[in-house]
Amino acid sequence: MTSYCIQHALIINEGVRFNGSLLISRGRIERIFREGESVPMPDDAIIIDAAGKILMPGVIDDQVHFREPGLTHKGDIYTESRAAVAGGVTSYMDMPNTLPQAINRTLLEEKYARAEKVSAANYSFYLGATNNNLEEILLTDPATVCGIKIFMGASTGNMLVDDRTALEDIFSRSALLIAVHCEDEATIRRNAALFREKYGEDVPVEFHPAIRSAEACFISSSLAVELAKKHDARLHILHLSTGKELQLFDHTSPRTSKRITAEVCVHHLLFNDKDYSRLGNLIKWNPAIKSEEDRAALVTAVADGTLDIVATDPAPHTLEEKTNT
Repeated sequence: MTSYCIQHALIINEGVRFNGSLLISRGRIERIFREGESVPMPDDAIIIDAAGKILMPGVIDDQVHFREPGLTHKGDIYTESRAAVAGGVTSYMDMPNTLPQAINRTLLEEKYARAEKVSAANYSFYLGATNNNLEEILLTDPATVCGIKIFMGASTGNMLVDDRTALEDIFSRSALLIAVHCEDEATIRRNAALFREKYGEDVPVEFHPAIRSAEACFISSSLAVELAKKHDARLHILHLSTGKELQLFDHTSPRTSKRITAEVCVHHLLFNDKDYSRLGNLIKWNPAIKSEEDRAALVTAVADGTLDIVATDPAPHTLEEKTNT
C-alpha cells in the first residue's frame, strides 16, 4: 500500500498549532513530525508539499439532513456527502425526518445500503423516535446506529414525541444515545396563536424567535435533562439557541465522562434576531435565532467547554421553498 508524507503544513491538532509533517502508511497516520525533525521516508512514499496550507483532523458532523429518500429535489446522499468532503467533513450522522421517515429498522437499513453505494464520506444514521415505536428502538443495535432522534418540538408527520409515558420508556429502556430537538410544542402553539390574532396568517419573520421562544427551548431542554438524570440515560441535546439553557450543562467535567452533552450550530454563533430584518426567511430555522446576548453566551460556552460540539445542521431547500417559507 502506498505511503504518503504531507510536509511543511501548519498542523492544528488537540489544541496545538505547529509547522510540521505527517506520515501516512498502510492507510493510517503513522507519525506526526514537527518542523526540523528527521522524517524517515518509505521508498514508495508520495510527497505532498503543504507549505502555506492548514492540516487538521477531518470534521465529524453529528447533525445533517441529506434529504434522501423522498426529498431528493433538494439534495441526496451522493451530492451532500461530496459537499461535506469539500468542506473538510469526513464523517456525518444523518437525521431520520425524510420521506418515508426512518422510524423502523427496515427503512434505516435501506439508508445504510444506499450510503454504502454512493457516499463519499463515512456515515451513520439516526433512528427516528415516535410515540409508539419503542420496540423498534429496543431492537436497534447501538453498535451500528449512532443514536435515536427525538423531536420534542414540532416536526412533520408523526415524529413529534409529546407523550410523557413514551419519553419515560425511551429514556429508561434504550441503550442508544438519545439526541433531542428541544422546543416545547404547547408554548410554541400558544405563542403562534397570539401573533396570528394580531397579524393574521402572514406573521412577519422577525417574530419567529418570539413564537419559538427562549422559554419554549428551556422548558423542553429542562425536561430532557431531568429524564436523562432520572434514568442515567446518555443524552445529547442538539442545536442550543439560548444562553439560559447553558445552566443545565456541566462545563467542569471531561467530555469523555459526561452522560449529558450539548451542541451549538454555526448559524446560532453567527447571527442574532436583528438579522431577520436584513435576511428574512433565509435565516428562518428551528430553533430560531435568538438575541445578541444569547449568541454571545453560546460563543463563550464553546470556549469554556460547556458546549461539546459545533455542528452545521444542513437542511437543503430550493431557493423558492426557502423564500416562501
